[in-house]
Amino acid sequence: MNLNHATLSRQRATLDALAAQTWDILVIGGGITGAGIARDASLRGLSVALVDRHDLAWGTSSRSSRLIHGGLRYLEQGRLGLVFESLRERRHLLALAPHLVRPQAFILPVHRGDRVPRWKLEIGMWLYDLLAWRGNLPRHQRLGKRAMLQREPMIRERGLTGGALYYDAQCDDARLVVAVARAAAQRGAAIANWTSVTALHAIDGRIARAELADQLTGATGEIRFRSVVNATGPWTDELRKLEDPGARPVLRPTKGVHVLFRRARLGHQHAITFTSPIDGRVMFVLPWGEHSYVGTTDTDSDDSPERITTTRDDVHYLIRSVNALFPSAHLTEEDVTGTWAGLRPMLRGPEGAGPSAVSREHRILRGHGGMWTIAGGKLTTWRSMAAELVDRVARELGQTSTDRTTGRIASATEPLPGGDSPTLAGFQEQAEAAGLSTPTAAHLVRHYGGETAAILNLLRDDPSLATPIHPDHPAIAAEVLHAARREFAVRVDDVLARRVHLAWETSDQGVAAADRVAELLGRELGWSEEQCVAEAAAYREAAPGHYGWAAAGR
Repeated sequence: MNLNHATLSRQRATLDALAAQTWDILVIGGGITGAGIARDASLRGLSVALVDRHDLAWGTSSRSSRLIHGGLRYLEQGRLGLVFESLRERRHLLALAPHLVRPQAFILPVHRGDRVPRWKLEIGMWLYDLLAWRGNLPRHQRLGKRAMLQREPMIRERGLTGGALYYDAQCDDARLVVAVARAAAQRGAAIANWTSVTALHAIDGRIARAELADQLTGATGEIRFRSVVNATGPWTDELRKLEDPGARPVLRPTKGVHVLFRRARLGHQHAITFTSPIDGRVMFVLPWGEHSYVGTTDTDSDDSPERITTTRDDVHYLIRSVNALFPSAHLTEEDVTGTWAGLRPMLRGPEGAGPSAVSREHRILRGHGGMWTIAGGKLTTWRSMAAELVDRVARELGQTSTDRTTGRIASATEPLPGGDSPTLAGFQEQAEAAGLSTPTAAHLVRHYGGETAAILNLLRDDPSLATPIHPDHPAIAAEVLHAARREFAVRVDDVLARRVHLAWETSDQGVAAADRVAELLGRELGWSEEQCVAEAAAYREAAPGHYGWAAAGR
């Protein structure tokens, strides 16, 4: 779709703005790692530009298990350092964005014949609590069979011996990325989603210039910088070849698929951790409002990140696994209301190792032309990964140790947008007092935290913005304007998939909202009537296949 370059969102940096100066750092990649690097570097006073060929969080960072957790299975693999780091980061993120990262109670049942017996689970639980150190969440409880069934009566009783109740955290992955990018922008970073790097050029042997293409307008430009970071996740090896056509691959991408059901079909109250009877893989059943999602698969994939899809085999594997845990559910393909599939940018490991054994740790590389690449890692550790990389870049750029230390401290303590309010109950009361329904008020607080006030301000200026954008969802029109003005949204898909999540939270993947969202975005961004119609039509055509699951057509 060809949009007028002059009418794009005020928050999205233009090619002219990117070309107007020489930046300390160009970050390529708008997932959680790239956004984290932009925020960390901006907190240290460095000038930063971030570009991504798609929307923020378009790839892996909006297709995760939505968990901020230590990783119980990493204990079994002996990766204590990774677990300790993850639990420390969990504590930080619960404080930085309490509206987006929330404590979640997990049930872990044990059945006779499970790969992990009760005695081994109990040792692991105590070690997990110990590594959490200050106990930022409640400690685990050991549960017998009766106590387990009292909490989750629908799980399989045959062979059940007991288990544990423990706590981790659940997050809104896409909105977390947007919040981190916004935090960088508030410190002066330029954020340009839908902007691709088409070539890298060296000056005196060092990469210092990049050619850019605006994916919405077709315009081209260039940007100059002192340092460049490759944080492109599953596109890492593709970008490294722009610097060095002979660069050897460092990734072993694995595909992770999740399927979505109506929560009433399973009737669970907690998140549930269990092992698949098919292959012993650790899996999750996780609550998400009126829905539950189950995942994940872990299979090697040669597919392009742009074309990664959910297959019937993926769905059958997940359904068989969850039906074994909930034998009365009798889930079938027809019960699947949505799916998402993403590529994990895992590091290559020893030959012969299975996908689940591939390390979730990260690695920082330096190319022949000076480009920094950060590969691997996990959603939970984005902040510490960013800090480690920016430490190296800042030293190279000659930044003082005082500035580096101050920025590192700030990255662990400065709240993300919406996360700076000690209590959110007052915002829900304000929203209800403004005439919004209780479900809509709760939705706003859950998505925006302390920034719910910004949505309410829009309603005071224009009460018509309080109308829902979809008959089966609490999201309202004011959120679309907020997404365009403050959250870099410039496409209908940006809004419905990664800002308010109607793509997964409605039975039609948000299609009924497409016209209204296009109208509101068009009003804000200056689209013609034809552009509004085309944008809505593009979403209606793509969304059912991309976010839904039509059993008969797969």
